[in-house]
Amino acid sequence: MKKSVHYINNKEFFEHISEYRKRVLEAVKQKEELPRITEYLGECFLMIAKNLAKRPNFANYSYKDEMISDGIENCILYINNFDPEKSNNPFAYFTQIIYFAFLRRIHRERKQLYIKHKSFESAMIHEEMYDKFDDGDSYGNSNYVIDTEKMNEFVVSFESKMKKKEKKPEALEKFFANEEIDESSINN
Repeated sequence: MKKSVHYINNKEFFEHISEYRKRVLEAVKQKEELPRITEYLGECFLMIAKNLAKRPNFANYSYKDEMISDGIENCILYINNFDPEKSNNPFAYFTQIIYFAFLRRIHRERKQLYIKHKSFESAMIHEEMYDKFDDGDSYGNSNYVIDTEKMNEFVVSFESKMKKKEKKPEALEKFFANEEIDESSINN
């Protein structure tokens, strides 16, 4: 007998999700508190998140634990949105939820890193100004062993990505600007 290569049995996962969904619908009908997810479902969410975090595009982040936690949290938040009548593949559904939770965490962490770099850059400018006017002991920038070139590259890259996101509506505006409007069709 050949052992399955999958770490989650999708049929069993589907059965547990279906059973949980029935309990949720019954609780809603009875106007009771929603039931807790089963330990099996929680283990499945954890396994999916941990295995997804091993993929090369997520492997080298220092905040991998936060990514996994966000993924599990989102699975629990959106478990009631999975409809067994529309899909019989809960593994794919929850993998997508976790994947996008990972992307959101990466975006938040990059934004925080950007803020940290900009703050440091500002502090360096203020310190340089202070050093120019200070006639006493000067502590200069020799104490900082920080790769400011990489920091500046990150800041420039982040800001250019943000500018690109802001400019997206421009294509639609150009389309309407170039379009000739036939005023006779408007009045009729």
